[in-house]
Amino acid sequence: MAKKILLLSALLCMTMLIHKSAQAGDQSDFHIDSESVILIDAKSGQVVFEQNSNKKMYPASITKIATAIYAIEKGNLKDKVKISKKAADTEGTSVYLEEGETVPLKRLLQGLLMNSGNDAATAIAEYVSGSDKKFADQVNAFVAKRAGAHDTHFTNPHGLFDKYHYTTAADMAKITRYAMKNKTFRELFSKKQLAWKGKTWKTTLKNHHRMLTGEIHFQGITGGKTGYVDQSKHTLVTTATQGDLDLIAVVMKADSHKMMYNDTKTLLAGGFNHFETVAYQKGKQFKDQDGKRLDLKERLFVTKKKGETISEVLDRDGTLNIKGEDGRLIQSVNIRAHSQNEGLSADRTAVHEEEPHKSSGLFLFLTGFFGLLAISYVVKRLRQL
Repeated sequence: MAKKILLLSALLCMTMLIHKSAQAGDQSDFHIDSESVILIDAKSGQVVFEQNSNKKMYPASITKIATAIYAIEKGNLKDKVKISKKAADTEGTSVYLEEGETVPLKRLLQGLLMNSGNDAATAIAEYVSGSDKKFADQVNAFVAKRAGAHDTHFTNPHGLFDKYHYTTAADMAKITRYAMKNKTFRELFSKKQLAWKGKTWKTTLKNHHRMLTGEIHFQGITGGKTGYVDQSKHTLVTTATQGDLDLIAVVMKADSHKMMYNDTKTLLAGGFNHFETVAYQKGKQFKDQDGKRLDLKERLFVTKKKGETISEVLDRDGTLNIKGEDGRLIQSVNIRAHSQNEGLSADRTAVHEEEPHKSSGLFLFLTGFFGLLAISYVVKRLRQL
């Protein structure tokens, strides 16, 4: 009996050792409850953390980020938009537009982003494209080409539920990153409150994003958009800056307001506490194995762990590989063709989902192999007792 207990104890210890070895190198401090999230560095485009970020989800009103940036680029903010009956009758959250009234495009964009006005979204779509359906088609092509959002398909400008209206957390981060490069969008996205005087409605609009307004405290929030329909549950996009680090957090399908904001705070705190952005300046030279030199054509941003020393290796084909202290590949870009506007590094991770370090992978393999041999021996001995 004593031998059985001893052997069982050995088996348990070896099982725990193998499990611990398999988890070695997992540095995640992110504990997330929402179904799909992503955190990216807005400058480098690198993923800091993700969970189910490529899963197709219903976005609800965070759709309006794409609506806003497309309208800003294609329209004239001073143009007066005549409100149609269809726009005025759009269901859901509104800024109470009236059929026949005229409203400047900029005003509609303010109502769209601050008060999540679905009526404003329809009015904007009709102004830009003639119809909300045509507008959605154009936005789909726009975000795919400009932001690299290839898993997105919008059917309307506001995010009201349609089973064919979907995106991913990763795509929403890319769309937001692209939009934040636009000064007008940044101004609208960061607005906390605004006096509103419509034909039949006079009020002060207050942004629905409680971290932006300060109702939920977090340092450095620069913008955000909330969303909710029954099928999507709570969705949230948040931008924040601390020091030289600009982050974008996307949370999708949170069960409650509390979960949505808690997960966002967890993402941002983890990013700001553990990561930093460094820049390689335009013109910086790198030398390959043959001594051939290449210059950076544009400034290159890289996200790394705080205090980490990184190294660079230039391949003969012009690919610059930037690696962390543990040998993981942080970013890889062909500097012959590199242009910051093309977002060539947008989906390279800073630490999570990293390529495994070869030596640690070998260690895990050998540990698992000999561990399984030991377990087999213990089981055999137990059967003989």
